[in-house]
Amino acid sequence: MTGLVDINNMKKTYVMGSNMVRALDGVDLNIKHGEYISIVGPSGSGKSTLMNMIGCLDAPDSGSYMLDGVDVSDMNDKELAEIRSEKIGFVFQGFNLLPRLTALENVELPLIYRGYSHKKRREMALEALDRVGLGDRVHHKPTELSGGQMQRVAVARALAGNPPVLLADEPTGNLDTNTGKEILAMLEKIHDQGNTIILITHDKELAGQAKRRIEIRDGRIIHDEEVRK
Repeated sequence: MTGLVDINNMKKTYVMGSNMVRALDGVDLNIKHGEYISIVGPSGSGKSTLMNMIGCLDAPDSGSYMLDGVDVSDMNDKELAEIRSEKIGFVFQGFNLLPRLTALENVELPLIYRGYSHKKRREMALEALDRVGLGDRVHHKPTELSGGQMQRVAVARALAGNPPVLLADEPTGNLDTNTGKEILAMLEKIHDQGNTIILITHDKELAGQAKRRIEIRDGRIIHDEEVRK
């Protein structure tokens, strides 16, 4: 497997009032195609900043970042938006579905911005919804779906463009325990089908569901290990 995420000596500092907060302090990270990893750490550890960097939502102060063979370290906002659209599928804790759109229309939405024809994006959206077990709910709106079903729609939306990376930020945070387990089982299945998954969480038990666990604290990676099950 070739490198998908290659980060070297990444640093990021934020100004908080009169204080300088070093969110990332020389991070090195390599993720290969087809991995299922978790990034875990408490509030203020730097995991959210690292997620933003991996997801091209922000740019580092220094260091390098190669995403799927493309150097994104010095890209401007427009270029980062384009690379996000092509390379990253996002799944957030809050689902972020538009309430007036059906499940199918929610999944189609980012494909519109990528320029796919109506026929092609509908095919892609239907396939993605089928992958997450919602082939019979495509015309339902979010208010007609359970929390677990809404998160499945969010996962389908992330998968629809077939991006190299699926980035999941606390994907079970708004779900009850049993529904959360169902979502994790679905992510496991998606990984088994060949997708690369990066799971961001503060929950060490949840992080243990991945194949590789990375722990960050004070802006540095302090553990990087394979998970034994």
